[in-house]
Amino acid sequence: MAVSSKQAYACVVLVVLCIAARTAAAWGRIDDRLEVNWGHGSHGTVSADGQVVSLSLDRNSGSGFRSKDTYLYARIDLQIKLAPGNSAGTVTTCYFLSEGSWANHDEIDLEFLGNSTGEPYTLHTNVYINGTGSKEQQFHLWFDPAADFHTYSIVWTPLHILVLVDGTPIRELRNHADKGVAYPSWQRMRLYGSLWNAEDWATQGGRVKTDWSLAPFVAQYRNFTATTSSPGAGGGYYDQEMDATAQQAMKWARDTHMVYNYCADSARFPYGSPPECYMP
Repeated sequence: MAVSSKQAYACVVLVVLCIAARTAAAWGRIDDRLEVNWGHGSHGTVSADGQVVSLSLDRNSGSGFRSKDTYLYARIDLQIKLAPGNSAGTVTTCYFLSEGSWANHDEIDLEFLGNSTGEPYTLHTNVYINGTGSKEQQFHLWFDPAADFHTYSIVWTPLHILVLVDGTPIRELRNHADKGVAYPSWQRMRLYGSLWNAEDWATQGGRVKTDWSLAPFVAQYRNFTATTSSPGAGGGYYDQEMDATAQQAMKWARDTHMVYNYCADSARFPYGSPPECYMP
């Protein structure tokens, strides 16, 4: 029996819809695992189908969410679509943060610093250990992070901290606690996300301010997963070193897209870089 082009098209559409529905079911509702904890209702919302958290920022408020669970070592993957156009002065975040005293807090930061239309977002990364940070590395990504969703990952294990963008590693901080270098290893952390105003410093050191006539600024998050494991249990990422392909991919990302590295900032560290910078 001959099949018309309309019938064929209808079949394709049906298959696509089935795949989309199955994918959504596999992820489940994002608010089963994340909860809006700032700007709830008017600024932080979850889509009716439970798949997308939207955070908005205007003159009155920003917004944010946090994971319902805490983790001591985990891999998190989260897809983010940033606010498009002139986003100067805004900061969109995804980060691990410990629950204890702020003076001794641990934190693993991904912060997207907004910019004027036509200029790239800056992905600002940092790690705080026992309340001390100053480990900044910044990147201009190889795509427009406001045009579509992209996957951002933090892998935190006893071996190292890895930051990945669409599966490409861009940063590694190895555990050198045995050599006297502090490493986050004892405080449970929760995942947070937020969209807030930082026009005093975020864009070109605060020289470019937020254009509030463009508000509200909106960032969207979806497909959050958190994977935990145990050493030696065959949990994949937990004990895994980067192979040669991953190391080469990270070298490419750092050689071509890193725009600031604290390890190379002799003005900040005139007497030599921090010790983790030259440890293998």
